[in-house]
Amino acid sequence: MGEHVPTSARPGAREYASAFVVWYLRAATVVNLLGAVWISFGRDLKRHNDGDFFTPHLVAPGFTGALFVAVLAVTMRRRKRAAWILNFAMGALVLALYTAVMATFPQLRTHAFNWLSWSLTALFVLCLLAGRREFPAKGDRANPRLALAVAFGGLLVTTALATVLVTVTNQSPQGSRSDLGSRMAYAVGRLVFIAGTEDRVDGIIIPGWVDVFINIMAALLFLLVLLAAFRSRRATPPMTAEDEEQLRRLLAQHGERDSLGYFALRRDKSVIWSPTGKAAIAYRVVGGVSLASADPIGDPEAWPGAIDAWLAEAEEHAWSPAVMGAGEVAGTVYARHGLAALELGDEAIVETGDFTLEGRAMRAVRQAYNRVQRAGYQVRVRRHQDIPPAEMAWLTQRAERWRDGENERGFSMALGRLGDPSDGHCVMVECRDSQGRLRALLSFVPWGREGLSLDLMRRDRAAENGLVEFAVLELIQRAHEVHVTQISLNFAMFRSVFERGAQLGAGPVLRLWRSLLSFFSRWWQIESLYRANVKYRPVWEPRFILFAKSSELPRIGFAGAVAEGFLDIPLVSRFMRRTP
Repeated sequence: MGEHVPTSARPGAREYASAFVVWYLRAATVVNLLGAVWISFGRDLKRHNDGDFFTPHLVAPGFTGALFVAVLAVTMRRRKRAAWILNFAMGALVLALYTAVMATFPQLRTHAFNWLSWSLTALFVLCLLAGRREFPAKGDRANPRLALAVAFGGLLVTTALATVLVTVTNQSPQGSRSDLGSRMAYAVGRLVFIAGTEDRVDGIIIPGWVDVFINIMAALLFLLVLLAAFRSRRATPPMTAEDEEQLRRLLAQHGERDSLGYFALRRDKSVIWSPTGKAAIAYRVVGGVSLASADPIGDPEAWPGAIDAWLAEAEEHAWSPAVMGAGEVAGTVYARHGLAALELGDEAIVETGDFTLEGRAMRAVRQAYNRVQRAGYQVRVRRHQDIPPAEMAWLTQRAERWRDGENERGFSMALGRLGDPSDGHCVMVECRDSQGRLRALLSFVPWGREGLSLDLMRRDRAAENGLVEFAVLELIQRAHEVHVTQISLNFAMFRSVFERGAQLGAGPVLRLWRSLLSFFSRWWQIESLYRANVKYRPVWEPRFILFAKSSELPRIGFAGAVAEGFLDIPLVSRFMRRTP
């Protein structure tokens, strides 16, 4: 990561110390889980703690203990400062307690197990001190207040639910004489201290499943409090008017390099600049993932400075850096900064000067085009700035009415708005029937001075099929009217899988992968986008996803699906977008 890569022996020692802390927490998690599922082992550990021995720091067998330590391991792995503070406070306190107890009671110093526990705890604390600079990630300043609010409100709700459960399931003959305070005290005891089933309150005998259910509520509440306490900072503010103006200047100078560059002007994205101001990265934080889109904007010589700034910000706030849809050149630059790359799919680009409907290969496309043309459909091509405001408002209204679903899709290849006066160089393609009624419209954003990139595609569901293809073909053939030489169409994810998987001799793994993608295409239109593009015989340009750690790919994929609008689980999507 540029200047973030350690270059001396001292940073290396700090890294080893921080790695030990994380692995210690992971080992403690495993031991606690083992103590929960291996009853005799868990009882032995508890007996040691209650008798003449004590266990190493954070070794407390049980699912709740395992959950707590697992969250600490994850947050320490993500280098969060708040997690370091909590671990050091707890570790130092336990080490001081162990030291005082062993100094006070000489007989405890005769047991080797106590010395082992003391040594592991001391090593954990010393490694925390040695590696303290390896945990710089800042959390949201509102986290302490939020954690307290979640703890207080959650405790009230769970106490009320647990008290009701204890009341309605009490099997004690004296249950009618147990007052509300006793039932509430039992519920709070189970929630806070997770007392065993053998610990009873007079006049209260409840089934074992009620105790288990209350413990589950306590564990979930505990997890929510931890997540609130260690939550990453909220997403950075979206771009300002000054950011947008500067981006437009960079696009005017270097916009030909990337067909997706104009989509950096989405106003729900944030922008981070290189030190010289000659390059920028547009991104959005979704679910703790700093998701950049396409290539950096601006002078390629200034890209490294923008990438360094973006990676430094992600490290500062414990965000996972990822790039969606980078081109090959930009992907190479990102890779030099420590990111790994996977091919995500291909972008379909049509060179208008070389395109023709003639020939055997275009027979099906030509027939479909002629069929729609004979039905009387006509296409009008205009720049947005040439459309009167009242007419543009009406076109925008029609496009909104034809939108497929409530969720607006797009992040890396969608502008997210239509008809904005600042987008006057965009191109509108309108398709009307023989009676002059609008049946479909497409909008393209500028790609440098002589290119267009597809942004929006809407059609009247009541009209016949083939209108969108007809409109695209008309634009390609009339591209000279708007001084365009190349057009970027939809992005086709996993294009090579569909293409090679259908060929003779394709292996079983490739055929299985193609079958799975075809299955999921029923909901996400993966294969249909490939089929819609291949008919124009485009030039395919590969696009890549870049990431720092392969273990974060599921998280990055989920964040990307939420950002692009392919995954719309209301509560989850809202949490991912607003609370990274």
